[in-house]
Amino acid sequence: MDDRKTEDISGSGQPLKDLPADLDAVKKPRRNKYAFACAILASMTSILLGYDIGVMSGAALTIKDDLKINDVQVEILVGIINLYSLVGSAAAGRTSDWIGRRYTIVVASAIFFIGALLMGFATNYAFLMFGRFVAGIGVGYALMIAPVYTAELAPAASRGFLTSFPEVFINSGVLLGYVSNYAFSKFSTHLGWRLMLGVSAIPSVFLAFGVLAMPESPRWLVLQGRLGDAKRVLEKTSNSKEEADLRLADIKEAAGIHQDSTGEIVSVPKRSHGEGVWRELLRPTPAVRRVLIAAIGIHFFQQASGIDAVVLYSPRIFEKAGIHKKNDKLLATIAVGFAKTLFILVATFFLDKVGRRPLLLSSVAGMIISLSGLAIGLTIIDHSDRKLIWAIALSVTTILSFVASFSIGMGPIAWVYSSEVLPLKLRAQGAGIGVAVNRTTSGVISMTFLSLTRAITTGGAFFLFAGIATVAFVFFYTFLPETQGKSLEEMDALFNDFKWKSSMRRRSSKEDVYGNGNGNTNGRIQLEAT
Repeated sequence: MDDRKTEDISGSGQPLKDLPADLDAVKKPRRNKYAFACAILASMTSILLGYDIGVMSGAALTIKDDLKINDVQVEILVGIINLYSLVGSAAAGRTSDWIGRRYTIVVASAIFFIGALLMGFATNYAFLMFGRFVAGIGVGYALMIAPVYTAELAPAASRGFLTSFPEVFINSGVLLGYVSNYAFSKFSTHLGWRLMLGVSAIPSVFLAFGVLAMPESPRWLVLQGRLGDAKRVLEKTSNSKEEADLRLADIKEAAGIHQDSTGEIVSVPKRSHGEGVWRELLRPTPAVRRVLIAAIGIHFFQQASGIDAVVLYSPRIFEKAGIHKKNDKLLATIAVGFAKTLFILVATFFLDKVGRRPLLLSSVAGMIISLSGLAIGLTIIDHSDRKLIWAIALSVTTILSFVASFSIGMGPIAWVYSSEVLPLKLRAQGAGIGVAVNRTTSGVISMTFLSLTRAITTGGAFFLFAGIATVAFVFFYTFLPETQGKSLEEMDALFNDFKWKSSMRRRSSKEDVYGNGNGNTNGRIQLEAT
């Protein structure tokens, strides 16, 4: 490492030993508290989806008894909200380009509030399905807009940390849903599940009002020609005035605004409400095509590896593993939610230090091992005539290690990565496509899991998920470059230049530590990675 001390990292020929003495402060910038608070508020909309996923795992048991429905109807009820959310995610991109990112979050909260009330007061299966349709639209809006808003607001040095917040709150919501299952299971069958579903209307009200205190996305403001407003937001959310100026210059360049334009309001040469965006998405340039494949692929594999099957049907999986008492099953699901939440918190602190690729690949490797172990344990239990404590312990342990492995990488990075690699003018609609793929895959998995287990056994289903996770590992290793420390406006060049064979080697090379090879050193963030 000593030989690096005299390397040129600034692009100006200045050796490292001549740099200012306060380099340590540059290497590790303090997190901007205002951006931190805004990211928390925006991401809290994701808690609504997490709660719905978690609470349905237990509510489905009592809904089946109360409404006298079969397993196929249970599958549809549990998973259909993911397909309903496609309506919201498809509309959210255009809506956010029209009214802004902030008010789109308010719309998401309002729609989910109505859906939660409808589910809580449902008198039959059809009424309940309508309530889930409305709630699903709100979920689609929230899933698309929260990571986009946070990515556009956050400084590059802490973008991974802040953009992972939606996944943090999804996991927190799952845990709250599991706790709600246990708490309301003490009520009558008729009342318990209605309280479980209806109570989620309460936080959506507070979220809607809380979001009104947040600023608008600076990138959206620039696209509207409101440079003065954008500059003020950037000065509040950046670590220094110089960084705010650099971020504004990058956004202006991406939006096609001349750098000499400094007025409060300027004309924007490119359309700002999504016109022509779908044309560019359907006929992309090679670099944009690669970005789209990466963003869509990471969302597909996030769900195709079976995470929602474990989260939604954990009581049934625990029953297959040999845990039969209702209270014990519900308590075991709380352990699943706790493991997911704990490890997602760990991941948030490593995203901007370790990088996206190492965390993602380590996460998927852990998932493959856990899924294989779970499949083996469940298969042995299924073919045994007696109770095998070691097989039960293996199954329970691998369920917990699977959700932990997922949460430390695959869970948050799918949202972080897809929101930061998309070009500015395509970001809202592109993120909407990512959410659509994510929710469609989740819906297919959750609506077919019980049927799949009947066809190939529960152990066989998890062998299948392990195979899918293996394919995901190969895809991520060969196709996804490291984006840590890169500005949102640098992603086009990054995907053009990426060569998978040297991607891991370049992480430790001088090029990645000191610059990106084209004069944009990003020294502050690159140095932090070492």
